[in-house]
Amino acid sequence: MIVLTVALGASVATSMLSVMFDIGDKVNKELKAYGANIVVRPKGAAVVQDLYHFQGSKEQQSYLKEDELKKIKTIFWTYNITDFAPLLNTEAELNAAGAGPEKTRIVGTWFKHELNLPAQDTVVTGLANLRGWWTLQGDWPKDADPKGAVVGQGVADKQKLKVGDTFTVGSDKHRQELAVKGIVSTGGEEDNQVFTQIGVAQNLIDRPGAVGQIEVSALTTPDNELARKAAKNPNSLSISERETWYCTAYVSSIAYQIEETISDAVARPVRQVSESEGAILEKTQLLMVLTTLLSMAGSALAIANLVTANVMERARESGLLKAVGGRDVSVAGLILTEIVIIGCVGGLIGYVAGIGLAQLIGYMVFGSGISVVPAVAGIVAALVIVVVLLGSIPAIRFLLRLRPAEVLHGR
Repeated sequence: MIVLTVALGASVATSMLSVMFDIGDKVNKELKAYGANIVVRPKGAAVVQDLYHFQGSKEQQSYLKEDELKKIKTIFWTYNITDFAPLLNTEAELNAAGAGPEKTRIVGTWFKHELNLPAQDTVVTGLANLRGWWTLQGDWPKDADPKGAVVGQGVADKQKLKVGDTFTVGSDKHRQELAVKGIVSTGGEEDNQVFTQIGVAQNLIDRPGAVGQIEVSALTTPDNELARKAAKNPNSLSISERETWYCTAYVSSIAYQIEETISDAVARPVRQVSESEGAILEKTQLLMVLTTLLSMAGSALAIANLVTANVMERARESGLLKAVGGRDVSVAGLILTEIVIIGCVGGLIGYVAGIGLAQLIGYMVFGSGISVVPAVAGIVAALVIVVVLLGSIPAIRFLLRLRPAEVLHGR
């Protein structure tokens, strides 16, 4: 029973600690499906928008360069950049066969853009990955389809458009025929917009290679005091603090490195998203730690009862050892050694079972396995020894108070 009790506690502790150490990346990946956490804008546009709090492209006078976007995947935290997409907003007159012309917001972007990186790697990035939670009727336009467009549900209703229909968008400088590949319904402003390849929007405003802003989705570490201090002013950090901040995947350090690579750009974290991610991760990890501590505390109480009962059953045997000259320390050491060996066997069984339980949790909750972290084995071993020793205290106290004459005479 002692082996089973220790194994049960160790298995719960192993599974919870394994999930806790791996849950950061997995929760981050789940949350990244709901949008970007960094927005990159031209320096001039960012200042004006911050001052006057307007959103739109009509007033925008400065732009980023589309050919610099690949630099985002060259920063120190390149593998933490999961997706990004350029956005270029403008207004154009939309003409469809089922309704009259109407001014409509056109958003040029990448849908599923294959990007060749300097290191001869290739990544596919764009709005399809960045807004994976959108409800889309139809398909995302392919990269090689310059006429493919995704129409908002509101625009489709007004213009009586359905998947496969064609329509035109035009400005004073350019006119383009497009085909509806998908209709998106988000319940937000996207329902009244038309998403096209970014080249269409660039032609409408006659600015080849222009990008209004970039949305970046990155795996980040929850902010702490150092990150909050750096977010206010990176120049206020000491040299050691700056090295720690720069080499940790805080959202502010990733944004800072993006600014270093893109010309005349301002990269700012979307605080509502990054802070929510940090809060969810901290609370989830706290829940895992509390579950681990409670399971080990329960194991300690069960071990205390089981070991005490076992020692009481063997009271005559212990009394005989004392009667023939055994000292209290020797008798207690003998019992403790026996309990620790049994606890280690139970801990080993529990660790193996806990790894299996962690994998089961990973596939049921996240659809993928949980990484086996070597540090978990050390932590669980230490917890098992502490729990076994704490659970043995009542039994040891009983042994120390045991009087050989009383137990040998059946008193």
